[in-house]
Amino acid sequence: MNITDYIELVFTDYTLRTITLGTAILGAICGMLGSFAVLRKQSLLGDAISHASLPGIAIAFLITSTKDTNVLLIGALISGLIGSFWIRGIVKNTHLKTDTALGLILSVFFGFGMLLLTFIQKLPNANQSGLDKFLFGQAATLMEKDVWLMGIVFLISLVVVLFFWKELKLLLFDADYAKTLGFNTKLLDILITSFIVVAIVLGLQTVGVVLMSAMLLAPAAAARQWTDKLGVMVLIASIFGALSGVIGTGISATQSNLSTGPVIILVAGFFVMISFIFSPSRGLLFRQIRLMKNRRDLHLHKTLSFMFDIVKTHEDKTHPHTIKILNNFQGFTRNSLNKLAEKNYITIDGQNWSMTEEGYEFAKNLYSK
Repeated sequence: MNITDYIELVFTDYTLRTITLGTAILGAICGMLGSFAVLRKQSLLGDAISHASLPGIAIAFLITSTKDTNVLLIGALISGLIGSFWIRGIVKNTHLKTDTALGLILSVFFGFGMLLLTFIQKLPNANQSGLDKFLFGQAATLMEKDVWLMGIVFLISLVVVLFFWKELKLLLFDADYAKTLGFNTKLLDILITSFIVVAIVLGLQTVGVVLMSAMLLAPAAAARQWTDKLGVMVLIASIFGALSGVIGTGISATQSNLSTGPVIILVAGFFVMISFIFSPSRGLLFRQIRLMKNRRDLHLHKTLSFMFDIVKTHEDKTHPHTIKILNNFQGFTRNSLNKLAEKNYITIDGQNWSMTEEGYEFAKNLYSK
């Protein structure tokens, strides 16, 4: 199947269209809200909340004895909110730090959820089969109403973020200053955390409890490498998230025996890897290029300074000197001489070199620094 056939199939096949739209919207939501979690150094927040939602799914099933997705996700939402508020309570009322509270809630809630799932699997009720799909997700179960719900949540999240944009920026970068301006930082924190919980719960059906934190963090981590502006970062993260969903769905649909959720996460991880390597400002490749350039410049400056020591004792700055006398300078190469000539700092005439006025002034400024 080529790309043209696949695109045509997206528009004609109900299931594929629904899954593609759903994963794209989910990725956009996670990219937008995940940016705030990454910048607030709460990378474990998504992991903790997604794992904390598992007991809610199990309890919702035990109470209702139904596998209705909306009912189970409501249970997950309540459980996730309880977990997030417990994290806040632990940090506020104890001497434990945020990362410790996140790890504690993650392990306790997930352990309790697995215990309930084990108990449910042993019940004499055939209706409990399939609950374990929430661990790794099953995108094929997405329906049109789920996509509409994701779209509504995305629009509400976008409106809230835009409306509180200034306040959220202050909360991210200087919470104490935001307090002095009279902003209710506690309410803002609860607001953004609640929307992150909602986004995570929406993704459980598609990506699953185990992988949902990566869906929240990977697009934001990738976007962070490309910009220092919050607005641009949120936009890029949303695009990366949406592309991860679309491309992951496409790969899963065209290849047999590939689960959609894990493939989406792998695509998001690919975006992170590409960003870490190739982003102009923070990428490893460009950082190495800049380091090599700085080393070359330093070597040239050292060579020019050595030449300046020779020239400054002569009244005529352009007096020629033999290249042979540079051999005593450690690190001198013919290539460095040619580079200096290209910059018009020196001129070369056979085996003689002489310093230009421009080169002399530049070397003199190097000394003054």
